[in-house]
Amino acid sequence: MKKISGFYLLPVLVLLAVSSCKKSFKDDTINNNLPNSVSSSLLLTGVLTNMVDLPDGATTSNTQNAMVYPNASNKDEIWGQYYIYNYDYYGNNTYDFDSGADYYTTLTNVIAMETQATASGGAAINPYEAMGKFLRAYFFSKMSLERGDIPMTQALQGLKNLTPAYDTQKAVMIQCLAWLESANSDLTQLIANPSVGGTGLGATLGGDIFYNNSLTQWQKVVNTFRIRLLVELSKQSADPDVNVPAQFAKILANPTTYPLLQNSNDNLQYTFIASINTNYYPQYPDIFGQSGSRQNMSQTYVALADNLNDPRVYAVAEPSRYEVDTLHNSPTAFSSFVGADPGLDLGTMYNNAGLQRYSFINRKRYYSTYTGEPSVQIGYPELMFNIAEGINRGWAAGNAETYYIAGIQASMASYGIPTSGTYAAYFYHPPAGSTTGVTDAGNYQEFNIPINWSTYYAQPAVQYTPDANGLTAILKQKYLALFRHSGLEAYFNYRRTGVPNFTTGPGTDNGQRIAMRFQYPLSDRSGNTVNYQKALASQYGGNDDINGIMWILK
Repeated sequence: MKKISGFYLLPVLVLLAVSSCKKSFKDDTINNNLPNSVSSSLLLTGVLTNMVDLPDGATTSNTQNAMVYPNASNKDEIWGQYYIYNYDYYGNNTYDFDSGADYYTTLTNVIAMETQATASGGAAINPYEAMGKFLRAYFFSKMSLERGDIPMTQALQGLKNLTPAYDTQKAVMIQCLAWLESANSDLTQLIANPSVGGTGLGATLGGDIFYNNSLTQWQKVVNTFRIRLLVELSKQSADPDVNVPAQFAKILANPTTYPLLQNSNDNLQYTFIASINTNYYPQYPDIFGQSGSRQNMSQTYVALADNLNDPRVYAVAEPSRYEVDTLHNSPTAFSSFVGADPGLDLGTMYNNAGLQRYSFINRKRYYSTYTGEPSVQIGYPELMFNIAEGINRGWAAGNAETYYIAGIQASMASYGIPTSGTYAAYFYHPPAGSTTGVTDAGNYQEFNIPINWSTYYAQPAVQYTPDANGLTAILKQKYLALFRHSGLEAYFNYRRTGVPNFTTGPGTDNGQRIAMRFQYPLSDRSGNTVNYQKALASQYGGNDDINGIMWILK
């Protein structure tokens, strides 16, 4: 019996030992000092941070490289022909589009946010679920605007489907508009009766870096973004499946059901923090010496502002020192503000920049502090121009001129430019022998510029007319208002309308053409080859061509 007992006891001891080892190994792999799950609010914070597009790409220094903006492109302003490189050591002005932004990881976090909200007390309709619909529409539509057809319906399934089929761009846009409609409906219910959202953490919005968890503010953003997306679809406005005019008119005719941004205080904007070095404005005093003259203003923006006698040029740029110091022209004359042609060879541009023949960005506004200005992602001035455009195109009844004027005045007000009075302009011009930098008030010249709205608006090139010329005026003013804001929107608008005229040449490369789309990510080419090739064949003749024309532009 003892032998038999011993015979069976040994395996039991071995099993216990093995079991004990397994338990010990598992325990050793868990860090009890770290959370085992992430709250919906923390996930939302990360997702909202990833949607931010910043001026100058937020990668201009070691400090900025620490910022958490993986999808910010450092050439949005270049491709919008606002503010361009003059020295190829730092960058160039070529339309060398790669794969653009990839938000699939971010969208995976959106799903996790929604799941966690439900698990922590959120009902079928809850704040995170409503926000998730908006965020899906935002990220999927942006990727589609950059590339065309993209995986959507079968995407985000992880190991269940590693080779998702591509949805057509038309299908993506229809779905995104449907998500926005549903998000607005859900937010209406949640605002009217918060208890609809359930109980616990999943029923209350948290982690919102923009609006301090205000669902009312987010509902305005949802509908404002929908107006933007409808305008992006202007070339397909006659397609009955999308029904752009009817959707546009419905929103405009029902402001209670579809609230929109009411003024610039409602802007979806990222505000910089001087006390946190990873939240500085992308251009700030510490890097002025190495980057203050590596870029200059573009002719596309400056010439447009000059031709309209637009006072915003005083806020965002400085006069050419060659025009003022060598030719002795007035520093406040519009002709003294000179931008470089983006198509110029960089060697030529670099020489001219060294001779101070171009205007540089306004150093007082953009380099003298650590906070610069808030970076607007979805703004009130743009909304006003989008509504004016829709009315001009006949999508809805209304006075396009009223919205047009509101957009111009809101844009000017964002720079502190009054409708009547004076505007204090500051131009960086250190006196000889100055050893101080960009923060020293003594290195600036101050000029009080008289401002008169009536005089400005009386110009034929500014006044609105209900015709094709009026549409062009809207688009030009929208371009001026988007300076340094809203990522690729200025480029998207040019691509759709041809306004304002973007110039090309050796400096822009790509056969002196403006690229029309971004390429697909390398992961699509190598990991989803069959569907990738099908998408190229159905859209671009089998080539991942940056000059291909996507559905939304046909």
